[in-house]
Amino acid sequence: MALTKETTSSLVSKFGANDKDTGNAKVQIALLTERIKELTAHCKQFPKDATASRALLKDVGQRRRLMKYYQRKDLTGYRQLIKDLGLRK
Repeated sequence: MALTKETTSSLVSKFGANDKDTGNAKVQIALLTERIKELTAHCKQFPKDATASRALLKDVGQRRRLMKYYQRKDLTGYRQLIKDLGLRK
């Protein structure tokens, strides 16, 4: 359920300022979004996996808080990020 190194590095290079910019809010939101997609597919396949369900809810909450922060800091960047990731408000 963890992201592969290739997936992580491609998201960091796409959304970060450089290849080592993992602390950026955009990068963290993109990584959480990818992890949420994987956990959602896992939870659909294994509905009784309570640990994965809890991890999914935890990641969704973390992404929500990061997105609220990023919206306050940079509204145009926030709107562009939502469009790039295919999220809804």
